[in-house]
Amino acid sequence: MKPEDLELLVSRTMPYGKYKGRIIADLPGNYLNWFAREGFPSGEIGRLLMLMQEIDHNGLGKLLDPLRKRGDSSKH
Repeated sequence: MKPEDLELLVSRTMPYGKYKGRIIADLPGNYLNWFAREGFPSGEIGRLLMLMQEIDHNGLGKLLDPLRKRGDSSKH
């Protein structure tokens, strides 16, 4: 994992599928777990989904809150 991956989780959107357009950090756990069972896609999106699944599975989603707030303040 690269430190900038955490920022990508709160800014990058899902490019396809049922949750196309949703921020990766906002994907539901059952969707992330499906990828964990069936296989993550290759490339950056797969790496980010794998990281988010690990964060979600371990109940660490709140760790992304400061990054979300920082992203919101930069829009004003």
